[in-house]
Order: sequence, then structure tokens, then C-alpha cells
Amino acid sequence: MNFSSDTAAPAHPLILEAMVAAAKGPASSYGGDPWTKAARDALCETFETDLDIWLVSSGTAANALGLSILCPPHGAIACHEEAHIERDERGAPEFFTGGGRLSLLPGAHARIDVAALKRRLAANDPDFVHETPLHVLSLSNLTESGAAYRPFEIKERAGLAHEAGLAVHLDGARLANALVSTGATPAEMTWRAGVNVLSFGATKNGGAGCEAIILFGAARQRLQELKVRAKRAGHMPPKMRFLGAQMSAYLKDGLWLELARRANTSAASLASALTKAGIELAHPVDGNEVFATLPLGAAARLSAAGAAFHPWPDGSHRFVCSWATAPSEIAAFAAHLAG
Repeated sequence: MNFSSDTAAPAHPLILEAMVAAAKGPASSYGGDPWTKAARDALCETFETDLDIWLVSSGTAANALGLSILCPPHGAIACHEEAHIERDERGAPEFFTGGGRLSLLPGAHARIDVAALKRRLAANDPDFVHETPLHVLSLSNLTESGAAYRPFEIKERAGLAHEAGLAVHLDGARLANALVSTGATPAEMTWRAGVNVLSFGATKNGGAGCEAIILFGAARQRLQELKVRAKRAGHMPPKMRFLGAQMSAYLKDGLWLELARRANTSAASLASALTKAGIELAHPVDGNEVFATLPLGAAARLSAAGAAFHPWPDGSHRFVCSWATAPSEIAAFAAHLAG
């Protein structure tokens, strides 16, 4: 009954097989290999556009490096007050930008409130020397509360940001889960909605440790700067072929969406077990995460029974399903709830 995180799940066998296949013989270093090229080609096909990529091994590196080419040291990044870049990355965006700061915004279920965004943008004055002006809007899909933005919701917020002269970054660590739940295409959820730079995650959804920084449109002009920053930060893997092999296998024949579908289905079953036990959910279940307001003593009882999950800052408890979550785990959990 491990619902601690989707990063606790194993890598999918097909992805591991691809890494083993990439281990035969020599290959060019630092992304000059055929596996990395194949990954870029697959991403171009997946997102229905030409794009540039850089592969890294963690979501924090993807977010921080991606933001570093959009925000100068004297600028700010608008994000939700519960965003991963604020809550969980130990100042990495500020570090990688060389001093850029985060400007926090409210909103239910960790979606940025449109009215709050409008007020913040209206107050933004890049010419006022005493202010740290906004340069980037960063969104997360899924959000840190497990909610999904629909394409029109991304587009609305991105449109406001672009009108104010900001670039738009999307943290897509769980983008696959958001796409499955909304029925949107990758293109609709990203560049067609106004996203300039995407952190595209595979690690939480079957990868062994692989994330892509994807540059769309005019942001592609910053690829060389991204490479320079990646090298300086120690994120230029000499054997990038093993990241390329992971990403190619992840996308092949729609594996990534199938794995996300499994995780989402498990989360829906888990949510049903909780609500049948009379437990209230704190946030929508739009993907593979379930947030429940447990009654007094329930958390300790479930932990003692062997369930792994985490308390959340809003007072709820977070349960995360993965592609590998077994129906037997959910059945056992439901039985302990009933008992």
C-alpha cells in the first residue's frame, strides 16, 4: 500500500530494455548520439511542431534550467504559492537564475486565480527601479493539489502574461496525467495555449530518471544559452544516450499515455474507496493524486497497517498512485478503511 509518491514506483520494463539496448558499443557524447536525436524527433511528432530539447535527470533541474533562460537575475517569476518551484525545490530557480525571485499568487486547488494574476500584472512596473519586475509566468499541470488546467485555462493565463510582456513556463512533471484526464492533445495543452518552455516529465510515469526541457517557437533561439547554463550547472550528461533511450521508449506507441491512464484509474478507485468510507476529498481528482481530509486517528491507523502516504500543508493527506499501483493495494487499503 505504497501511496507515498509516483517517484517511488519502479521504472517500466520497456524503458529499462531501451537503456540496456543503448549500452551496446560506443556513441557520441553530450547529446550527439542517435538516441537523443530520436527522442527529439519523437517529441516533435508528439507535440505536432518543430522544437528543441535538452534532457536532464530530474524535474528540479528541468524547471530551474528552463526558467533560467527566461528570467534574468534582477527579475521575478509569478507562480502559485503552492507551486513545486516554491515549495519543493530548495531555491533552485533562484539559484539557477542567479538571483531571480518568485512572486507568489493564490488560487483554489493550486490553480492560479485569474483575478489575482490580473492584479499582479497590472501592478508590474519594469521601469520602477525599486521593484523586482515579472519576466515569467510559471504554471503547473497537474498542480500541486492534483488539479488539472484545461487548455483554455492555460491559454487564458498565458494570454494575460504575454500581453504584459512575460514568457510562460509550464511544469509538466505530471503532464501525461493531465492530458489523460482532460482529453487534450499535447499541442493543445502547451504551445498552442501559449507555453514557451515546458518541463516535460517521464520520471514520475515509468522513467528511470528522465525529464525534457522543451523549447517552443521563439524560445528555440535560446537553446545555446540553455546548453551553456546546463554545462555550467553540471547538467550536461556525457552519456545522454541513456536519457534519450528512456524518452524514446516512453513515447513509443503511446506508452506514456497508457501508463498515465493506469495511474489515473488507480487514483479514481482509491478516491472511491475513501468517499465510500465517508471521508471528504480536499481537491479534485484530475490525475493520479488523491487528497483526503482524514478523521482524527485515521492517519495513524492506516500507517500502522502499512499504508504509505504524506500529510499535506493544507491539513489533508496526499495519496499518489503510479502506473505500477496494483488493484490489490487499493483493495487492502479499502479493507483497512472499513475496519
